[in-house]
Amino acid sequence: MERPDASLIPTTPGVYLYKDALGKIIYVGKARNLRKRILSYFRPKEQLTPKTVAMIGHAVSLDTLNTTTEKEALLLEASLIKKHRPHYNIVLRDDKQYVLFRLSERDEFPRLEVVRKVRKRDGARYFGPFTSAQAARETWKSIHRIFPLRRCTDRAMKNRVRPCLYHHIGLCLAPCAGDVSREEYADMTRRVSLLLDGKSRELIDLLRGAMERAADDLDFERAAVLRDQIRAVEKTVERQGVVLHRGGDMDVIGVVTRPDGLALGMIFVRQGAVLDRSTFFWPGLGLEEADELILSFLSQFYGPHSAVPPRVVIPWIPGEKRAEDAERRTAECSGLEPIGMSAGEGGPDRLNAEGEDETEEKGILETLTSALSDLRGGPVYIAAPRNADENRLVDMAKSNAREAARSRADAPLSERLALVLRSPRPVSRIECVDVSHTGGQATKVGMVVYEDGKPRKDEYRVWNIEGAGGDDYAALAMWAERRLEHGAPWPDLLLIDGGRGQLASVYRVLYEGWPRTRGEENGLPFLVAGIAKARDERGHADRRAGNVADRIFTPGRSNPLNTREGSPELLFLQAVRDATHDFSIGRHRQARARLAFSGELQRLPGVGPGTAKLLWEHFASVADMKAATEEEIARLPGIGKKRAGRIRASLRGM
Repeated sequence: MERPDASLIPTTPGVYLYKDALGKIIYVGKARNLRKRILSYFRPKEQLTPKTVAMIGHAVSLDTLNTTTEKEALLLEASLIKKHRPHYNIVLRDDKQYVLFRLSERDEFPRLEVVRKVRKRDGARYFGPFTSAQAARETWKSIHRIFPLRRCTDRAMKNRVRPCLYHHIGLCLAPCAGDVSREEYADMTRRVSLLLDGKSRELIDLLRGAMERAADDLDFERAAVLRDQIRAVEKTVERQGVVLHRGGDMDVIGVVTRPDGLALGMIFVRQGAVLDRSTFFWPGLGLEEADELILSFLSQFYGPHSAVPPRVVIPWIPGEKRAEDAERRTAECSGLEPIGMSAGEGGPDRLNAEGEDETEEKGILETLTSALSDLRGGPVYIAAPRNADENRLVDMAKSNAREAARSRADAPLSERLALVLRSPRPVSRIECVDVSHTGGQATKVGMVVYEDGKPRKDEYRVWNIEGAGGDDYAALAMWAERRLEHGAPWPDLLLIDGGRGQLASVYRVLYEGWPRTRGEENGLPFLVAGIAKARDERGHADRRAGNVADRIFTPGRSNPLNTREGSPELLFLQAVRDATHDFSIGRHRQARARLAFSGELQRLPGVGPGTAKLLWEHFASVADMKAATEEEIARLPGIGKKRAGRIRASLRGM
């Protein structure tokens, strides 16, 4: 892409979008000064990261969206990244809403609910988040067994005339029937809040005092109930480890590098105890993306319906002490320790010489802090660890991220393929195609289908391609048009046996033909990729058996994906490609043999091109033709008994 005219770029805050030749967004970035930020991409190549050079090399156009404030630019960037998932952005693929507990304290008789969204200004308290919905619901059930809050909705409670079954089995105090006073119910609600806040010791002391008073009043039945509640609370909280003895709510982030990418771990601490944890992994990312990863993650993870804590601990402040820490961090990374190298504001490069990016990143962090404070409705602080306890939590998050990255091999194949191919959804169904012909004759495009790692041979297909003239690119383009006409089911991955050229010929037809064929405007709903042979020392395709370094190409990217040689995912894709090649070659050889035998047929008495075609349509092989009886041949259209006798005699004599 050529350097744009500076006078045409505004100096206001906003978002910029780089697009490829097909108009697809390949990168989204934000800036407090659009002109300054965009022009920084067009410095000498030696001052840019390889990722930036590749992105600029694929970009052909640039759009800008002006905003009034940096905060608006930040929010708009996060929204556009989630919507378009640009190839060169760091995309948070795990953008699900985590489970929360909601306690409606404004209600006369509050109810504890399991929700995924935070309702603004509803007067309720929210507890969480929980990454495991199943674990959260088990906790919810345990709380109701200890404290029998109502479970019915507000509407059901208003319309109920008698207690439900939960009351009869001792799991509800039946506020709907007036069997419990407001004061008693409010007291139980307060105990639930103490438990969810992590103040288990305070709760146990409260329950023990109530039990002793009930015993002094000779109310032994109530004392027994309180005794059971104490035991249940102690059993519930004994699994929670206190990591901050002074209490506090915070989310803690740790980042580690792996040979095949970057891993991020996150720990949710509530009232000093670890509530839950989560891990993320981005394949193919290197040291230079570490700072960008932290900033992009924070802007995408927290949304309008998220539970934002008052403090977010990150392993380091992006951009700080880069010169002093570069050597140390490099050494740490060699031992798979946390990293933090340069990345520009919302982008893949940095202006190290003048230190301008450090100011930019601090500005981004300030904007993030302000945006999260607005979401929370109170102050939020994003900071590096300030004491030994927080450093220990960062190490815990790192450890979780490292183990999660190591165990990726245990994940389902569809999920592992999605990580390798940078797909937003699991890759379960795969269609792979290959072209086969001899000097442009008998051109065949074979397609094999795999689902969940297993071949679906009943869905294998072969297309006869005419008019390609030995041009593989043209044959694949013609096949792509026919594939669109064929319709569903569509794959999760369409794999092409070939490199950038074969991939481009297919992708162009599919991308241009999909909206016209399907009436949609959002591009392809599946991933398209090409698999090419590795290159030898001379730059030629290495076709030696046992090669484990084949390359995966995706549209809009000149360089192959950063796949690890010999990885199980790459070996599986190679096996699918090889199966496709064998299938296509086999069908082509059949067609070539059929073509050659058709010439021999036409030399027989009474057999012309039309009769030869009839014979091939009715009989599957040469052996079937020779084994056919005179009556079977005579039943073919236009062939009488006398002619059938001559044809049968000639076939037997071949």
